[in-house]
Amino acid sequence: MSATVQDLAAPVPAEAEVAPPRRPGTFARLMREPVAAIAFVLTMVIIVSAVLAPWLAPTDFFHNDLAQAMAVPGTEGLPLGADAQGRDMVTRLLYGMRMTLMMAVAAVALGGVLGAMVGFAAAFYRRADAALMRVMDVMLSFPAILFGLALAAIFGPGLLAVVLATAVATVPLMARIVRGAALGVMAQDYIEAARSTGMSDARIIWRHVAPNCLSSIFVFTTLRFGQVILLGSALSFLGLGAQPPTAELGAMASEGRNFLFFAPHIAIIPSLAIFAIVLVFNLLGDALRDALDPKLRV
Repeated sequence: MSATVQDLAAPVPAEAEVAPPRRPGTFARLMREPVAAIAFVLTMVIIVSAVLAPWLAPTDFFHNDLAQAMAVPGTEGLPLGADAQGRDMVTRLLYGMRMTLMMAVAAVALGGVLGAMVGFAAAFYRRADAALMRVMDVMLSFPAILFGLALAAIFGPGLLAVVLATAVATVPLMARIVRGAALGVMAQDYIEAARSTGMSDARIIWRHVAPNCLSSIFVFTTLRFGQVILLGSALSFLGLGAQPPTAELGAMASEGRNFLFFAPHIAIIPSLAIFAIVLVFNLLGDALRDALDPKLRV
């Protein structure tokens, strides 16, 4: 059948526009990797266990039974055994994780905020850059153990000395990370456009510079969290951190070293907990770095 004039004159329908494939979000990319997914799940388990320690603990924190002192793991009612004073190791472990995570959160938050302020100031005010970075170099030259010893001498042994020591050790590291990320943002044209509109320095940093540095800050914070836990546990192991009867993983490992030949589980269990927590946060930090890297986005 021949086509009519109307058919020939009818407009040819345009091809349907094909929407570009939607890129997976950061969380989707993170969950796509098995190691990252396992690390994320374990991180949530650790955090929830620490937060809910008073409700998950099988016994009261101060309950002890000297008849069960140094009971081995697997004893009836004591799946992880008991310490030298007959306290349930499960309860001690939950409260120890709680205290260790609280110490790490306080140290990373305090050191991270101060370091970020120094990093933004160094990147934004070029005249102050050299002086600020030299101060950070001096701070980096001192081991955190020395900060802990000095602060313990001033304030006395306790969690305050550990938090301040690890926070001070975090400041120069965060300052360098933030400065490097901020310098890349400061080179963009929209920063000059914001300056030309008369926007204040603080507003430029808050609205334009800081949001574009969040990915670098978040990755470093996650990685630093595990390092702070390891450092804080080492200071507590040396007797500078939590004091009895407070449960903290490093202090628990220190208490158990006196019974290595009689009841090694008292020291091994908190040490394994420190190892597991640090490993999980390091794996999560590496996975976040890959997930937030624009070069690796598909």
